[in-house]
Amino acid sequence: VGNSQVLTCTRKSNVAMVTWKINPKVGGPCTLGYRADQNKTDRTNCSDSMNWKFRPDRDPALEIRQVGIAHEGNYTCEVVATDGNFHDVYYLTVLVPPRLTLYCDDHGNPVCEAAAGKPAAQVLWVLGSNFTPEEEGHDNGTVTVLSRLTAYGTNLTNTTCIVSHPAGNQSKSIAC
Repeated sequence: VGNSQVLTCTRKSNVAMVTWKINPKVGGPCTLGYRADQNKTDRTNCSDSMNWKFRPDRDPALEIRQVGIAHEGNYTCEVVATDGNFHDVYYLTVLVPPRLTLYCDDHGNPVCEAAAGKPAAQVLWVLGSNFTPEEEGHDNGTVTVLSRLTAYGTNLTNTTCIVSHPAGNQSKSIAC
């Protein structure tokens, strides 16, 4: 999320037409088209964040700027050339790194929160095995994972929470 993504498309000489057909999971479909005989591009229902990376007659790659969760979905590039029709199909999955927060609750137990990640993060504790992770799903497809380490009267001088996620791992330590 937040980065730019370029989806490549088959490069051919003698291209007659190139079409990107985009079907996101959220919102309606959009298309980007190019006709060589008129040297004309056209767009239907596409946001400004999606456009040709370069000139479509030279390189038909699609660039998505500031990728968001709404961009997740199917992307198909169709190239019509003198030597045939060519298709490139992608499914764009958007990863959202969670926000890591570590604090002590009212009972002196460390609580680790991996907020609004996509997919849900895995929360683990260094030198701690008695914890209960809870997941809360959000409307935008992200998930918050909350894990409370129960010490049962043991004084945890320094506890480390590790958050494992496809967008990157994080860790924080705290003394409660």
